[in-house]
Amino acid sequence: MARSRGDIDSPWKDGFLFLGNQLVLDFLNTRPIQNDQPTELLPDFTALLRWFHAARLLTGDELAKFGRKWGQTIVARRLVEDMQLFRERLRKEVLKWEDGQDVHRSIIQELNRRMAEHPMRIRLKENGRKPSTELYFEPQSPEDLFAPLAHSAAMLLASTNRERVRKCDRCVLHFLDTSKKGTRRWCSMQLCGNRLKVAAYAARQRSVGMRE
Repeated sequence: MARSRGDIDSPWKDGFLFLGNQLVLDFLNTRPIQNDQPTELLPDFTALLRWFHAARLLTGDELAKFGRKWGQTIVARRLVEDMQLFRERLRKEVLKWEDGQDVHRSIIQELNRRMAEHPMRIRLKENGRKPSTELYFEPQSPEDLFAPLAHSAAMLLASTNRERVRKCDRCVLHFLDTSKKGTRRWCSMQLCGNRLKVAAYAARQRSVGMRE
């Protein structure tokens, strides 16, 4: 069945938001504000696996295998709690970093520790006449799910122009502005952009009415 343009452009995928243009920013965006309240999109291990699948970090077979082996274990429950705490520490650090502050030593140490314990791997990939390289990971335990998140966070803080990383003017969502002009100020047109345009139009109409 053909999808409409609105479905194609939607920032939602399987109940999760993907609009950050960086993996770690999409991870931060798993606790959005809905109906004026923070909403936890990763409340349990099943949801966490679904997010990794939606982010194309786990295949369907890997998702099912992890769910069967670990789904109801204490290890899985502890991992979800650790992931949530890790996310909120990162959120605080990214907010300060966006504001021009230096990266705190404690977050550098934590990211280095997690990358050492759960490293990403690199391999050659066939690409026509000239092979290319790609990062990948092979999770063997729930804790290995930290690998792509820690790597993405490190790359964001070390290699990304912080002036292009920002929180939406209207909500709590983060994004990397990849537009040519670099003037994007809202998370997406569907979520906040249209509301800003409607508010601006209403303000102009009120101004015209007052002049008349």
